Amino acid sequence: MIRAMMNSFSRSILAVAIAFSVTLPIAQPSAVAQQKASPLAIPAADDGLPGEGPIRRYEWFSKLWEKKRGAWAKDVAKDQGALVFLGDSITQGWGPQMKGSFPGVKVANRGISGDTTRGMLIRLQEDVLSLNPSGVVMLMGTNDLEEMAEPDVIAANFKLIIDALKKHNAEMPIIVCEVMPSSATKKRPADKIKAVNDGFKAAVKGDPQITVVDTWTLFADENGDAKKAEFPDLLHPNAAGYKMWAAGITPVLATLGFLENETEEFTPEEGFEMIFNGNDLTGWGFHATPEKRRKPGRPFVDKDIVFDGKTVSNDGRYLAKNGKLIVTTPPEGRRAQQIWTTREFPKDFVLKLEFRATPNADSGIFIRKPQLQCRDYPLAGPYTELENYKKQDWNEVVITVKGQVAHCTCNGEVLEAAFELPETGPIGLEGDRGQMEYRRIRVREL
Repeated sequence: MIRAMMNSFSRSILAVAIAFSVTLPIAQPSAVAQQKASPLAIPAADDGLPGEGPIRRYEWFSKLWEKKRGAWAKDVAKDQGALVFLGDSITQGWGPQMKGSFPGVKVANRGISGDTTRGMLIRLQEDVLSLNPSGVVMLMGTNDLEEMAEPDVIAANFKLIIDALKKHNAEMPIIVCEVMPSSATKKRPADKIKAVNDGFKAAVKGDPQITVVDTWTLFADENGDAKKAEFPDLLHPNAAGYKMWAAGITPVLATLGFLENETEEFTPEEGFEMIFNGNDLTGWGFHATPEKRRKPGRPFVDKDIVFDGKTVSNDGRYLAKNGKLIVTTPPEGRRAQQIWTTREFPKDFVLKLEFRATPNADSGIFIRKPQLQCRDYPLAGPYTELENYKKQDWNEVVITVKGQVAHCTCNGEVLEAAFELPETGPIGLEGDRGQMEYRRIRVREL
């Protein structure tokens, strides 16, 4: 009797439990689980992912990563062929249109605050390559340092990104901005940043598809750290910092054809003769390298070469474009080289020209052979105290030659009051480090 009652009770409980379970809703995946399932979300684990080093998975970063990438995925068609800026918070902070810094250029900002080089490598296909960019501007690596990644690991991820960009389009220009200075108080000490930048430059050395811009020296103080005038928190640039960054890469973008694609009209003063016509390298050429200066492993010129009618030198270093004689950035990082007028100047004369230098660029003006240093003076010297010099903008040099002495000024400030010269010789322009542009090169005999 008792056993029968117990069996009946058990069957009743089981029936109720079954009925109750049928009425319960089916459990749904949590928001977090759904997030992880999204193809635009940060992968839950490192297994099988390209590269090495840190991938950030903080909650705030995971949400930002997916939000940004989700919005960009909707703009793939609209952003086709854009100049893409790839980076972290420094890039993100420039705004969707880079604050109008590059008028007329179609841009796409693909910076995510907090991102690392490995994170950028993981998202490269969807966020950058899918746009078939006309060019890519890269700034990366600072957050890796905060996560204690070593410079060689950061450089290895950087190299994988470069390889992927080149595989996608072997003609697409790539501009590499050096990691900007910060501070040891931000876990980004100067020696580590220098090591990262050295690794980046080593990875692309000799590659003509890539231009490196010295955005480290541009902002570093005497200790190699950021200055609060441009980086109030010692990590992120303010408006002044972004303006300097834009100015620093503008000459390179112009040379690559993104900007300044029309020649500014210019009429020389009465009595002056243009010795560079603004259209090609007529009247200019290379001199044969003297035997004593020919060294193994270094390029040399076997015999004199004249570039009349040519818009570019035979090695691509000197370029006539839109009224400018451009000394391009050497793929090797540094390469001393000269281009000369095919005529000499034995009489007294006045030489006038304008130049614009990328950050820390090193060039020179040869006057009958001796060289007057023409550089990004505040950073590269030797005339570091000039008050009228305009950084990454056009500056005028006036050289007055009387007898065998030249008086040289930049924007009216004296560079050399009595620069000694031989009796005659050509005028030349040197290339060494960075990019230097010259224009309005003209002479008046006295």
